[in-house]
Amino acid sequence: MSAPATASQTVGPFFELGLGWLYRSEIAPAAVSGKRIELSGRVCDGAGRSIPDAVLEFWQADAHGRYPPDAEFSGFGRVATDAGGQFQLRTILPGRVPARSGRLQAPHLSVYIFMRGLLLPLHTRLYFPDQSSNAEDPVLALVPAERRATLIARAQTGGALDWEIQTQGEREIVCFSA
Repeated sequence: MSAPATASQTVGPFFELGLGWLYRSEIAPAAVSGKRIELSGRVCDGAGRSIPDAVLEFWQADAHGRYPPDAEFSGFGRVATDAGGQFQLRTILPGRVPARSGRLQAPHLSVYIFMRGLLLPLHTRLYFPDQSSNAEDPVLALVPAERRATLIARAQTGGALDWEIQTQGEREIVCFSA
């Protein structure tokens, strides 16, 4: 006996079918104000092998910490990894938004990772290096100190940022439940 696959069982290397219009690596057009960020990275498994067909969704506030962003800025980006597991994204540094507790969160991007072998996406966050507000972020404070580095991008020469997403193993990225 066989049954049709349900929506949560259809994850695979065919994310773009009917959804190609959602793919955008430029979240903030030139007219949007804010500090420009260029982010690149790699998605890999626990053995360090690249994952060539992952999809990453990025959600963020505008430079003033507002959701929803203005009409010029959707706050949404979707990128696929290439054959080497690499991805690239251009956006602006988001502003600080209040947590449910009322405390301000550090600038961050919410990230959803879709890939084969997962029935549901992974939800994580990307924080920015050299932000003093990282020390007082209420969500980052929930993460054990020795694991926080998996959520913080690394500064590269020229101001670009690098972020490796390891899905298993010693440097496995911290994920959150929805």
